[in-house]
Amino acid sequence: MSKIPVLEIFGPTIQGEGRVIGRKTMFVRTAGCDYRCSWCDSSFTWDGSAKEDIRMMSAEEIYDQLYHIAGDSFNHVTISGGNPALIKGIQQLVDLFDDKGIQSALETQGSKFQPWMTQIDDLTISPKPPSSKMKPNLPILDEVIEQCVPESLNLKVVIFDDEDYQFAKMIHHRYPTVPFYLQVGNPYLDGEHVEAHTEKLLSLYETLVDRVMVSSDMNNVYVLPQLHTLLWSNKKGV
Repeated sequence: MSKIPVLEIFGPTIQGEGRVIGRKTMFVRTAGCDYRCSWCDSSFTWDGSAKEDIRMMSAEEIYDQLYHIAGDSFNHVTISGGNPALIKGIQQLVDLFDDKGIQSALETQGSKFQPWMTQIDDLTISPKPPSSKMKPNLPILDEVIEQCVPESLNLKVVIFDDEDYQFAKMIHHRYPTVPFYLQVGNPYLDGEHVEAHTEKLLSLYETLVDRVMVSSDMNNVYVLPQLHTLLWSNKKGV
C-alpha cells in the first residue's frame, strides 16, 4: 500500500479559489512541488521548513483522520499542495473517496498527469504566470489537458500584473472551450495576519474586475478573489 506525504489535514472550511469557491470542504495538503513560485503562499510544502511535520500516511489513515476531525460533517475533500499530481499513490485515496461517496477537488499547475486525475470531481489546472518566475511547458500542458475529463476541468490563472494578464489571455484562447477563471494574486504574505488585508485585497480585486470589463477578448471568464484570505488573512489551517 503506497504512502502519501501529508503535511496538513483540516476542515471543514470553505474552498477559497476556482470553480468551487465557497464550497464546504475538507483539506488534505501534501508535501512536495516541482515549482518554486516567487509568491507561493504554501512554500512550506517544498522549502524544507516543515519537513519535520510530514507524515507518511495510507489512504485509510487519511480518511480516518478526516472522519476523526469532522465526523459526518463533510462530503467533499480538496487535495492540495505543493503539487499533489506528483504523487502516484493518491490513486488509492481517490478510489477510497469514490467508495465512500466523497467528492474530490484538486489544483495543479498542469506539469504532470496522473490517471487518478480523471476521477477528480473538481479539477483545476492553474498554469503559473510570469510573476511566479516559473515558465510552464505548454506542450506538456496540452498533453495533460487532453487527458483530463472535460466535465470536471477548469483553468485558473493568478494575476499580479500586466504581464500575468497577457499570459492569462494567451492561456484562455489556447483552450477556449475550458471554463476559465481569473484570480487576483495576494502580494501580502508577511505573517498570518496582515493589517487591513481584506481592504487591500478587495482593492486589487476591483482593479482586476475593471480591467476585464473593458476587455473584448475576455468576455467568457470568471473573475474571483481569494475568498479565504478575505476572511482569515494568511492564517493556516482554515
